[in-house]
Amino acid sequence: MTFRKTTLLAALLSATALSAQAADFRFALESDPDVLDPDQSRTFVGRIVYTALCDKLVDITPDLEIVPQLATEWSWNEDGTQLTMKLREGVTFHDGTAFDAEAVAANIERSQTMEESRRKSEVASISGTEVLGSYEIRIDLTQPDATLLAQLADRAGMMVSPTAAAEAGADFGLNPVCSGPFKFEERVAQDKIVLSKFAEYWNADEINFDTVTYLPIPDSTVRLANLQSGDVDAINRLAATDVAQVRNDPSLKVEEAVSLGYQGITFNIGNGERADNPWGQDARLRRALELSLDREAINQVVFEGTAPAGNQAFPPNSPWYNANIPVPARDVEAAKALLAEAGFADGIDLEVQAPNAPVNLQLMQVIQSMAAEAGIRISITSKEFATMLSDQTAGDFTASQVGWSGRVDPDGNIHQFMTTDAGLNDAKFSDPEVDRLLDEARVTTDTAARKESYDAATAILEEAKPIVYLYHETWIWALDAAVEGFVAYPDGMFRFEGVSKSE
Repeated sequence: MTFRKTTLLAALLSATALSAQAADFRFALESDPDVLDPDQSRTFVGRIVYTALCDKLVDITPDLEIVPQLATEWSWNEDGTQLTMKLREGVTFHDGTAFDAEAVAANIERSQTMEESRRKSEVASISGTEVLGSYEIRIDLTQPDATLLAQLADRAGMMVSPTAAAEAGADFGLNPVCSGPFKFEERVAQDKIVLSKFAEYWNADEINFDTVTYLPIPDSTVRLANLQSGDVDAINRLAATDVAQVRNDPSLKVEEAVSLGYQGITFNIGNGERADNPWGQDARLRRALELSLDREAINQVVFEGTAPAGNQAFPPNSPWYNANIPVPARDVEAAKALLAEAGFADGIDLEVQAPNAPVNLQLMQVIQSMAAEAGIRISITSKEFATMLSDQTAGDFTASQVGWSGRVDPDGNIHQFMTTDAGLNDAKFSDPEVDRLLDEARVTTDTAARKESYDAATAILEEAKPIVYLYHETWIWALDAAVEGFVAYPDGMFRFEGVSKSE
């Protein structure tokens, strides 16, 4: 009897120890991701989830060097039209399907041919693939593509299970199956996304949590309150106004990285019936709006000086920025003159949709006040972020306050937004010369030649203004002080390798 009691006690203690070891990392996001299919999705927060869910062929370092992930090495042929990759062995997808060269070929084909794919323009240079062995593949290009490796370090390079993708088709995002450190468990819209550790992950020793739960909390104040109360372990996009408070709290800490992207106002130029309005048809109005804005004041008032002013797809400190087109100073009289020239001397109305997050709404309220002085009467329509993006895609908008998290290669910040029929060109802007210049920049590795093309395209876009760029943000994370090993990256992602939480 004593032996049975001792054995039972030992079993209970063992179970308790195992329970104590089980760890859930809870991450508060500023919005709910859209569909969890790398070929269909477009939200920044969705990419954060993918970092835990879906490995890519290659990844980046904090210094933006491209490094192996599922591909262990690669080489180009002499004229840059063939990329040969050797793949990591012993990798499986979450459904048990083997990761190999055939899987890579199937993923590339899906990105190129699936009707709903938003990756088509990102892999448009690929003419075909050749499986050279179980773990070696050659990717053939129609012409040299200086951007391809950078594309494969993002959603275009995320590998999904060919088995699951073939079975689910366009509904793959309801139960995504990848090969990352965590596998999909459940999703409740606007509430949570739950992932669990994948025991067969090739780098499982670096993963220290059993589950990851993502919680969409649009209000930055509420996100921070959840962190302060211990209900979450980390939050992204800490409000700039809260940085000092968090730094002074010994139970919390702040991590920062300057982003690669931008925020702006995108106009509907040719996307359906709602483009048929003065704002969509007359660039003078869009230029007038820009002249009514004081970007540096916006930076100070809304962002406590953490969001440098910008007027192009690349930040002013980027080597790709066109220094001949500096950020313009505010000029209300010049804005009024443009409105009068366009036939709106008495002013004009403008509806702008914006995410239902406090910072975005504060930004738009400041813009609303500034624009009013020039005679531009802005009404703000607040929407849940994924809904806003869906409306953009469908052309159900006049203007949209939206941004882009940025990409390693400059092409990723401009080509898919500004070339005709590109996957993220919700404005439906189209200019043959811009198409030519941006396509040209893709096919040479000569930095000077690429810069010349981007400068020329930027000069055209400066006049057309399908996007009025506003600023370039700094990624700011707040974490429980017990979280260790997190490294801030310029892409804004949260990588779990090496991250742990002390008791």
